[in-house]
Amino acid sequence: MKALYIIRKVDELGRVVLPMELRRDLKISEHDALEFFVEGDRIILKKYEPACMFCRNVMDVVIFEGRNICRECIQKIAKM
Repeated sequence: MKALYIIRKVDELGRVVLPMELRRDLKISEHDALEFFVEGDRIILKKYEPACMFCRNVMDVVIFEGRNICRECIQKIAKM
């Protein structure tokens, strides 16, 4: 884990500003979705990338009836 040694305070609405250099390094833009995870006493933020519900692939994902499915899995299902 890379330490940045940047401290940010939580405001009265529970918000924290992500430092510009962190957003730039992780290619996080305005309006991007982030996922929150809790691991023990740690909060982990991850840029949300929709993944295939079957294989977790994030490439070539389409939404079919509200579910994320990659084209490779769609082809496998079509052959069944």
